Amino acid sequence: MRKIILIAFITLIGCNKSIGHGNIQKEKQIFVCPPCGESYDSITYEKEGICPYCDMKLIPKTSLGTKKNANKKDLTICFYLQDNVELLDFAGPMEVFTAAGFKVFTVSKTKDRITSQGVLTIIPEYSIQDAPKSDVMVFFGGSHSTPTNDPAVISWIKSRKKNTDYFISVCTGAFIMGKAGILDNLTATTFHSQIEALQKALPTTKVLPNVRFVDNGNVITTAGISAGIDGALHFVAKIKGEEFAKKIAKIIEYDKWIPEQGLIVNKK
Repeated sequence: MRKIILIAFITLIGCNKSIGHGNIQKEKQIFVCPPCGESYDSITYEKEGICPYCDMKLIPKTSLGTKKNANKKDLTICFYLQDNVELLDFAGPMEVFTAAGFKVFTVSKTKDRITSQGVLTIIPEYSIQDAPKSDVMVFFGGSHSTPTNDPAVISWIKSRKKNTDYFISVCTGAFIMGKAGILDNLTATTFHSQIEALQKALPTTKVLPNVRFVDNGNVITTAGISAGIDGALHFVAKIKGEEFAKKIAKIIEYDKWIPEQGLIVNKK
C-alpha cells in the first residue's frame, strides 16, 4: 500500500512539473537600432529588420549591455596638431569620432595659431602645459619632423603613456609615436612613400606597405591621408561594434571603408 501511495505521489509531482513547464512562455526578444545619440535610439521593435530612420540593421536590445564599451560615449580623444599638419589627416578622423559621440580636443606645443597646409588657421584648445588627460591620443602627418625632433613634445607624449588607453597615428604621424617609443616591437604602417624611412627610423618595428591600417590592440597606425578615416572607423567598430561603425560611415557618406583592407595583429 505504501509503495502504491509513493508511486502515485511521484507521478503527481511529475505531472505538476510538466504543467508548469507548459505554462512558461519564451521571453519575447526586443530589437533596437544601434545607438548613436539620436531620438529614435529608444524606439523598440518586435522583429528583426532594418531601422526605418537610418537603414541600419536592428540588433537585439540585450546585446547593448554586453557589448564592450557600447555605452561609453564620454570617450575623450586628444588630437595633437603641429604647424602645417595635413588637413584631411585630422579632419577625417575628427568627423568620424565626433559623429560617434566621442569628445575630441586639440593640443599643440603652445596655444599659438597654427596653419594646416598654409590655408586653414587653427587655434589649439590646449598646450602641452595644460592639456587634460584623455583615453586616446592621435598624431598626424604634415611636417611631422617638427614634433618628432622636439624633446619637449616627445617627453610630454612619453609622460602620458601610462594613463592613455589607445594611441593612433595617421600618415607620417607614425614617426611621432615611433620617436616616443610607442611603436617599439610592434607592426605599423604609414604614408606609402615613407615606408622605408619609417622602417629605417624604427628597426624594431615591422613596417608594412599596402595596408590601410594596422591594429596592435591599443596602438593603431594608418596609411596616408584618407586612410585615417578607415582607421577611425575601425576604432569606432572596436569600441562600439561594427554595426555602429557602419552607421557612422553611412552618416558621413563614406562608402570606401573595407575593414578587410586593414590588419588586426591583436584584437584586445
